[in-house]
Amino acid sequence: MQAPPKWYRPVCVLALLWNLLGCAAYLSDVTLTADDVAKMTAGQQALYAARPAWAVAATAIAVWGGALGCVGLILRKRWATPPLLASMAALIVQDIALFGMTDVVAVSGPAVLVMQGMVFVIAVALVLLARKAEAAGWFGDTTAAGRA
Repeated sequence: MQAPPKWYRPVCVLALLWNLLGCAAYLSDVTLTADDVAKMTAGQQALYAARPAWAVAATAIAVWGGALGCVGLILRKRWATPPLLASMAALIVQDIALFGMTDVVAVSGPAVLVMQGMVFVIAVALVLLARKAEAAGWFGDTTAAGRA
């Protein structure tokens, strides 16, 4: 096992905080009451109502998988990669629903493109970081016994 560079842990902690913000946003979204929805603009209400259940489920997998994967990165565990891959795949599914099935840009503006683009870039970067950490021997469980 090789020690990771000094930037590794702070980057992983920031990534976990980022993903926990996503978890908080998800929980906020799925716990909206009818009164909360009624306070939205007509366009926002239409977007909210148009979301298929599978898109909401994909969002859950994306945020919780990302958070779990980041915990694995911090702990330097090889199992960090699968939840990060699942998170990235679920993000793609979520974005297909968001951009392919709604007019989200017309309702929310172009900032949604920037935000979702940034989310995607970070998800890809985390998968690449996990793969780099494994290849470089930064994970503490990369021995034959740790893979069992």
